[in-house]
Amino acid sequence: MLNNLIEANKCLICKNARCQKNCPIDTPIPQIISLYKEGKYEEAGKILFENNPLSSICAIVCPHENQCRGFCIKGIKGEPVHFHDIEYEISTKYLENVKLQKPKQNGVKVAIVGSGPAGITVALNLALRGYSVTIFEKNEKIGGVLNYGIPSFRLPRFNIDLLEKRLKELGVKIKINSLIGPVITLNKLLEDGYKSIFIGTGVWNPRRLDIKGETFGHVHYAIDYLKSPNRYDLGNKVIVIGAGNVAMDAARTAKHFGSNEVYVAYRRGFEDMTATKHEVSEAKEEGVLFDLFKSPVEIVDEGIILEDTKKVLNENGSYSLVSLTDSRKLYECDSILVAISQLPKNTIVINNKGLDVKNGGLLLTDEFGQTTREGIYACGDVTNGAKTVIQAVVDGKKVCESMDKYLKQFII
Repeated sequence: MLNNLIEANKCLICKNARCQKNCPIDTPIPQIISLYKEGKYEEAGKILFENNPLSSICAIVCPHENQCRGFCIKGIKGEPVHFHDIEYEISTKYLENVKLQKPKQNGVKVAIVGSGPAGITVALNLALRGYSVTIFEKNEKIGGVLNYGIPSFRLPRFNIDLLEKRLKELGVKIKINSLIGPVITLNKLLEDGYKSIFIGTGVWNPRRLDIKGETFGHVHYAIDYLKSPNRYDLGNKVIVIGAGNVAMDAARTAKHFGSNEVYVAYRRGFEDMTATKHEVSEAKEEGVLFDLFKSPVEIVDEGIILEDTKKVLNENGSYSLVSLTDSRKLYECDSILVAISQLPKNTIVINNKGLDVKNGGLLLTDEFGQTTREGIYACGDVTNGAKTVIQAVVDGKKVCESMDKYLKQFII
């Protein structure tokens, strides 16, 4: 707390705060810091929660270097204000202590399919407006990527548990181990009286490398590994293919669970990685090694064959990546983790007619989250592909407004 007060005192309380302008959800950062300095923690927590119900989680997992911290004016000539640390303290205390009052019920039932960041946001906001909300979660815990995609040493599960507690206070019913699509269909939900359905099932199908040997026993997909890393025996030496945040999380988790040599192999350089600089830096600090400009060719029993790549400058000033086929080499390892993006599982689409998809199998919606079936909405990764948690919350708030307008016709 003392360190956070020092951080708060560094803030210039800018009138046209660049940090706030570059926050996807427009967190009123100068106002929050001012309240914090005055000791008005509950008031600050209420503002944060109403603006972003996942504030305590975003304070940890947001790419701050590209948002608030990256645009702090103090960072131009020195160290920027670490607002996210202040946000985490305020938001966590607020979630711990607040008692949400269940509003008067309007008798209208809503189904939330998937309880990731978008699903939780929509469920909370609709429940606060008096709707009878039921969450259908295919796993045994809510949270989606928060619980099954981000390592617990990076995101404490305590914060997700607090959100679940607040949901239940509002009367939200949570059905775990409930997969919507093959048995319980969207039509069945509508027949049972749900007036609208929100789909926020995320992207859980790993993208294949499509090279020989990918089905071998020592090859695993990172998104599957992160669900239950304690169940895997990866051995001493692991090679992770990919360079996004999932790849960094998988590499760090492998180190955490005892693999001594963990390498990230990527076909480009550090500057091209989609993982945040913070995530890459954390991985390096924890002993993860990097093999850059290496592209996978074939997986064999002893490991993986990689070939060198290099950037070539084109006449128009752009760069192309070319492979050097005479550079192929076997890199021995005990296990390989593939982390080159994810696609949505199409269970809902296959078993429910009327839901159109776009490229990559993502659900097609309009700008308000309305799918091609009336009364059925979607947002988050299932419509946009793997994005940030904060973007899912932003989209969830927008979709909630659309659903509320649609649902009002059923209120007697």
